[in-house]
Amino acid sequence: MSVTFVAAPKRLLTMTVDGQTIKVPEGTTLLQACQQRGIDTPTLCYLENLTPVNVCRVCVVEVEGSRTLVPACSRKAEDGMVVKSDSDRVRASRKGVLELLASSVDLSLASPEVHQWMERYGAEPDRFGPSSAPPPGNPRDRARPGEHVPADGLAAATVSQPAKLDNDTYIRDYSRCILCYKCVEACGVDAQNTFAIAVAGRGFEARISTEFDVPLPDSACVYCGNCIGVCPTGALMFKSEFDMRNAGTWDESKQTITTTICPYCGVGCNLELHVQDNSIVKVTSPLDHDITRGHLCVKGRFGYQFVQHRSDGSEAQQ
Repeated sequence: MSVTFVAAPKRLLTMTVDGQTIKVPEGTTLLQACQQRGIDTPTLCYLENLTPVNVCRVCVVEVEGSRTLVPACSRKAEDGMVVKSDSDRVRASRKGVLELLASSVDLSLASPEVHQWMERYGAEPDRFGPSSAPPPGNPRDRARPGEHVPADGLAAATVSQPAKLDNDTYIRDYSRCILCYKCVEACGVDAQNTFAIAVAGRGFEARISTEFDVPLPDSACVYCGNCIGVCPTGALMFKSEFDMRNAGTWDESKQTITTTICPYCGVGCNLELHVQDNSIVKVTSPLDHDITRGHLCVKGRFGYQFVQHRSDGSEAQQ
């Protein structure tokens, strides 16, 4: 005789968000509660398929009785909690965070929502002065904990550096990196369990690095590309996309997305094929797919070149 265990229904909590009383199931985050109210709460380090790490601080909200603003992505709702998602204090904090990020990091390839948030909160990154000239080479890669480059006070320090081109699958352009930790989480316990990358250094010299700072081809990286799938700013990018952007041929308005099943094994991973000019330019996977939850292996994400082989023996141009 088999026994089926049914989970007990979650207790409903009553809370107030921006003056409106709502009920949410126990375990709901403040971000989810705000979304239930239709409130557009900005997030950069949060993604549904990753564990919240609370590092970007743009999702902070004001909770009555709390000394500090709290991250909405991870703070759980409590019965009787009173939340303000758009108070003057919240707006000032989000504006400051966005200004500091945009003054030091290239956000030109970030999602349109990021630029909308900049406008909504009146972020003015230029008030810190013009961007400093990029240093030669990659001195940040050689920085050690506690080391800092003295600022001259005349220009805003940036993380500008050349893109790293060391393999044929993806590139790393850390001039666009906001240290959201998404790639670290995807490489770690949330997806791949490879742990090839982590954050090294402290303060402004903090950056994403391989173990012992070895070159990527010599690291534990298995080239699954799950770090690319979660990057919000274009710091990690398909080599095909990078080459097309440099050539001026990348055009998302001409691209179509077709959902199919990965042909390599019987797991049944969903693939989203991004096609431009009858050629696959990159592959993603939907976040809401029960099997992949947005993640893929190296074959699913990069093993599409055989599709590009034309019947006349030629290869599709990327």
